[in-house]
Amino acid sequence: MKRSEINLFITNAIDFFDEHHFSLPPFAHWTLEEWRERGHEADEIRQRQLGWDVTDFNSGLFASCGLTLFTLRNGGFSHHESYAEKIMMVRERQITPLHRHDRKTEDIINRGNSVSGELVVKLYNSTENGGLADTPVSVICDGLTRRTEAGGSVVLKAGESITVPPGLYHSFHSANGTALIGEVSSMNDDVTDNRFYQSLSRFPEIVEDELPFRLLATEYPRLSDSADPASVTQNT
Repeated sequence: MKRSEINLFITNAIDFFDEHHFSLPPFAHWTLEEWRERGHEADEIRQRQLGWDVTDFNSGLFASCGLTLFTLRNGGFSHHESYAEKIMMVRERQITPLHRHDRKTEDIINRGNSVSGELVVKLYNSTENGGLADTPVSVICDGLTRRTEAGGSVVLKAGESITVPPGLYHSFHSANGTALIGEVSSMNDDVTDNRFYQSLSRFPEIVEDELPFRLLATEYPRLSDSADPASVTQNT
């Protein structure tokens, strides 16, 4: 992805969250220069990789295979907290590809969109070797059991949610309009706990065609880094 594209998508997301009256924390708006002025008081943000995340899963097809999100909170191995929260901007028919987690349990929540559309969540059980099982899928949605065939979908209207346990393959997209999607989960580890069914990268390669408007959560400068903005690179 080009840095200019990432900058544009973050700008779009800020406007979208504002439109839906979802307020981001102050550090969401820190510039590169402001980050370089921060000392150890911001270590929690760095260590937990809170903040912006824009990806096309290295597909080169962001409009149809991509995601823009902001990680609001996240526990860690050295912390008592074991929960995480994200807010996501899911564009119409933009798919988050089929994947599962080894450890994380997550609730995916349709918090509404501009035209009262629906979030479509496709589901498969996984086999012991990580393949797609042909068995029916049973999930909990807001305390109620819902069932679908292998590869079938659960459709979430505004306000509805689905609980996705470890090992359950899932992909999702918005069927109508750009959707505001929340995620509340156990501790999030995007580096080691994502298992994509197809060979995809969780984080994109970035072409630096302009300076960052906002840093991604994987890019925060360490306190010993050079003050040269050109030294900012992806840490994955």
